[in-house]
Amino acid sequence: MNTFGRNFRCTTFGESHGPALGVVVDGCPPGIPFSEEDVRPLLERRRPGTGILVSARREPDEVRILSGTFSGMTTGMPVAMAVGNRDVRSGDYEALKDVFRPGHADVTYAQKYGIRDYRGGGRSSGRETVARVCAGALALRVLEPHGIRIAGRAVEIGGVADPASMEAAILDAKDAGDSVGGIVEIVASGCPPGLGDPVFGKLDALLAAAMMGIGAVKGVEIGDGFAAARMRGSEQNDPMTAAGFASNHAGGILGGISTGAEIVVRIAVKPTPSISLPQATVDSRGRETEIRISGRHDPCIVPRIIPVAESMAALVLADALLENQKYRPYTQTQEPAR
Repeated sequence: MNTFGRNFRCTTFGESHGPALGVVVDGCPPGIPFSEEDVRPLLERRRPGTGILVSARREPDEVRILSGTFSGMTTGMPVAMAVGNRDVRSGDYEALKDVFRPGHADVTYAQKYGIRDYRGGGRSSGRETVARVCAGALALRVLEPHGIRIAGRAVEIGGVADPASMEAAILDAKDAGDSVGGIVEIVASGCPPGLGDPVFGKLDALLAAAMMGIGAVKGVEIGDGFAAARMRGSEQNDPMTAAGFASNHAGGILGGISTGAEIVVRIAVKPTPSISLPQATVDSRGRETEIRISGRHDPCIVPRIIPVAESMAALVLADALLENQKYRPYTQTQEPAR
């Protein structure tokens, strides 16, 4: 599945070592101010080659808007965006074409499709998230007039919660030829009550699916999340006052519908599977072997995944906002349909 959303529909394309990656967004309302300048800050935060804590692959990640805008505004037509791949070294992966990397999607892609692009993982690479960030930048512009803001941060890296010590945890793993994961928190503020639909269109379910759709994410929680299982109802319920909720253990969602409080989502990001330590694996013929992965890889993907998670949250909220516009509650001043 390469298309995401019901109303704000995003179809992404491209591989890690192909000519380009991109997205076509259909369903974006007209009249939204949007240009390449709106995309660049998010892409810059996701971009590799910016320091010792991330992959050394040096990509400028310059986006081009190919359609769907005129005079700096969306037209209501499909918005297509593309980002070229420049610093590819496909030869680095030649030794891996017949060997499955542990922790990667190599083996499952081969089992499902009978063919795989071994150059950097092809479509299963984290490079694919470039397209999501482009779409997310547009979604953020859709949300902006409604006062909805989205911000993410790392709350834990390698088991370390102190921001001043996170870099050291990453560098320790890198020096050991290993990697670390972490936890990222995404907060959406200014969301009106009423976003999301009961039963199968629950806002928290849509957010969870969006976050789990990011390759390195292995867990999602909303509000108190798993901590709620260790609490009593008297602790976990959010008291209501005339001024609003007195707490926000629910993470801004009740019954699958936004409450108007901040929406709080946390994701568990696994350690980068590409490490230089020896690992046991098998080749394409099922023979046991040992692998040591070289090349340019992130010792921790947490810092670069933050704008990706923000983008996925923006896509969900923009989609839910447009879904709500389909519904106009009946009032006594309206003529009933006959």
